[in-house]
Amino acid sequence: MSWNARYEGKEYLFGTDPAEFVVRAAAHLPDGAAVLCVADGEGRNSTYLAGLGHAVTAFDAAEAGVAKARRLADRAGVQVAHHIAGVEDWDWSVQYDAVVGIFIQFAPPDLRDRMFGWMGDAVRPGGLLLLHGYAPRQVGYGTGGPGNAAQMYTTDLLRAAYPGWDILHLQDYDATIEEGPGHSGRSALVDLVARKPAA
Repeated sequence: MSWNARYEGKEYLFGTDPAEFVVRAAAHLPDGAAVLCVADGEGRNSTYLAGLGHAVTAFDAAEAGVAKARRLADRAGVQVAHHIAGVEDWDWSVQYDAVVGIFIQFAPPDLRDRMFGWMGDAVRPGGLLLLHGYAPRQVGYGTGGPGNAAQMYTTDLLRAAYPGWDILHLQDYDATIEEGPGHSGRSALVDLVARKPAA
């Protein structure tokens, strides 16, 4: 099933509340940060960050998801610059204070590695990268995410993807999450907050 089809229903597939990681990691952001939310789906994380006063740009390839993201932002009374685009179509030359990727594990390893590079390019020197996703053992839990362990994250993978960056937070852990029908139950999670070298 395509992402557009998955987002077509009235219910928000992953809920309307931000990922708990985003709530925690937002403390690292400077006031009024320019933030890019990658493959933002139905907008729960971009809406939350805009509500904190950040200047948020968000994109997703699924028109149905972006339409719901716009409605969510409208209901919250916040402004988000929404765009319909895939990761391979996005203009990664524009830089932001922070780039945020939450459960963007639709990509096979070759595309994922390119995405890591693109997201790093889009972080301004001294800016932040916030990544949150599943660890390989999540496949056995079956509570969300793709069924291919090769698409998951490990702490070694993320550390190697951003050599020379200042790792502010990197953790692999289990937690119970309730994020709509798409993410529900015991989950194997990996978090990264990293600062790009200023020089």
